[in-house]
Amino acid sequence: MTRLTIYPDTDPETVLLETSDGEKIAAELAAIGVSFERWDAPHALSDEADQEAVLAAYDRDVSRIMEEGGYQSVDVVRVKPDNPNRVELRQKFLAEHTHDDDEVRFFVDGAGAFYLRKDGRVFQVICERSDLISVPAGITHWFDTGPAPDFCAIRIFTTPEGWVGHFTGDDIATRFPKFESETA
Repeated sequence: MTRLTIYPDTDPETVLLETSDGEKIAAELAAIGVSFERWDAPHALSDEADQEAVLAAYDRDVSRIMEEGGYQSVDVVRVKPDNPNRVELRQKFLAEHTHDDDEVRFFVDGAGAFYLRKDGRVFQVICERSDLISVPAGITHWFDTGPAPDFCAIRIFTTPEGWVGHFTGDDIATRFPKFESETA
């Protein structure tokens, strides 16, 4: 279930807000400059759907987001529990970082957790199928795939280089609940 949990960035034991209400999630995230939407696919996609099929299913919404944000490239990433690089991928994204580009992700299937640090708080956003999150350039954050990642996401970029992270060196991610403990 899609969920937003807000913590003080100094105390992962204290929950300031927890909600699964989509409108409340969108409003709380909008207050820190992050966009959140829910999309519907015109038809179901198989687990084996290729990039072309996935993008075709969401063409209207992807085109709108690309035009509104001036984005130039799009791709589809699919990570399964049997991915031989799953441990390395999880560790890479678990480190707090920023981007010079917005991080725009739409979850076609599966789930993952974004953690956004802004204004003395950590916003944990568990995203799942049909969720779009757009994290503006410069916001410190990390992403947790969980120990057995299972998701398909559309990634939208301003530059053709795609994902380029600037790591902060802060170990804050080690102090907050991991995705597997939130979904267990």
